[in-house]
Amino acid sequence: MNKPNADFFHLGIAPDMLMILKKLKFITPTPIQQKAIPIVLDGQDIVGIAQTGTGKTLAFGIPMVQRLAADGGKSLIIVPTRELALQVADALEPLLRPFKMESVVLIGGVKMSGQLEDIKRDPDVIIATPGRMNDHIYNCTIGLAEVKILILDEADRMFDMGFEPQIKSIIRCLTYPKQTLLFSATMPPNILKLASKHMKLPVTVEIAPSGTTIKEISQELFIVKEAGKLDVLEALLRKYRGPVLIFTRTKQKASRITRKIRSLKFKVSEIHSDRSMEQRTFAMEGFKRGRYNVLVATDIAARGIDISMIELVVNFDLPDDAENYVHRIGRTGRAGKEGHAVTFATPAQQTDIQKIESLIKMRLPRTQRPGLGKKEFNANATKAEKGSNRTTRRPRHNTKKTRNR
Repeated sequence: MNKPNADFFHLGIAPDMLMILKKLKFITPTPIQQKAIPIVLDGQDIVGIAQTGTGKTLAFGIPMVQRLAADGGKSLIIVPTRELALQVADALEPLLRPFKMESVVLIGGVKMSGQLEDIKRDPDVIIATPGRMNDHIYNCTIGLAEVKILILDEADRMFDMGFEPQIKSIIRCLTYPKQTLLFSATMPPNILKLASKHMKLPVTVEIAPSGTTIKEISQELFIVKEAGKLDVLEALLRKYRGPVLIFTRTKQKASRITRKIRSLKFKVSEIHSDRSMEQRTFAMEGFKRGRYNVLVATDIAARGIDISMIELVVNFDLPDDAENYVHRIGRTGRAGKEGHAVTFATPAQQTDIQKIESLIKMRLPRTQRPGLGKKEFNANATKAEKGSNRTTRRPRHNTKKTRNR
């Protein structure tokens, strides 16, 4: 006999939706799905906090589709990046199709004319990035009067990217009353302020403290000089043969690292803002299907990749803020699978490391450089090394400077 809430049957889901979930082989709900689905089905506003990779899309998608199928109306889903918009659309399509419902994806980097044709089909679910959604609002090419459910997915990331004015503009265009669902892995104060102002007595569901990483992800930290990062990366790529996702801080460095990895005879592609939407989609699909076993990305992809079997995530550079660390490493260890995350930091970045450790409430294990000798490269060892190699500092500095010109 199943324990209560051990499957979807006990969550108030309608028989037709239960049949769909059974066909899709969705048997056991994740913790965020167990707690969020009944609340959303009751029509309440919700603030959902859960680690990335734990099923938040279906946590709002299942009850959203059921409510639209029963009561009519439309849903508007706002996400921070193009990649995440496409990911959400892919996840919802198997739920929408049996009810003869459709979605539209409104993102930048795609011609408006094609999106106008999609809008004319009167979609039930609108999935959009904030900038492109506002483009359609200002051009009067879409109406939002029928929107009954507003979903802000990865809201903290949208605020980090400067989308707060666009989000508020979208909310002002919606007709009240509406149901608002807000989901993310982290919940900083500015998001809570938005929730208190624009939501009706929201129920807060916190599966884990904000910033918590999932237990299936093991983590390592390498304290290494900038000039030594590529050597460590090469050793890691030769050690881990499965899909590897590498994060850099800038698009220029992403391209440079991609060229270096390609010269080492690895199959690699890249995703960043200098790549067209077609190129980004091709790279993502190639990574999913095994055409590439290494993908180099900026934070544009930190929340837009949903691949369950990524073996290793490498933070070649530390993220701009500590919360993005959680989202980056959450690309591995998804759907209950084990994963591993490696982070590079220079000796001067101890404060940034402390911010990350404070957020995730654990100390990142310092580890030996793989295949490069027995010396452990912790902060103290690196400082000692600096003191003993003063005569080599100027040539290394000059080499780096020339290479960056």
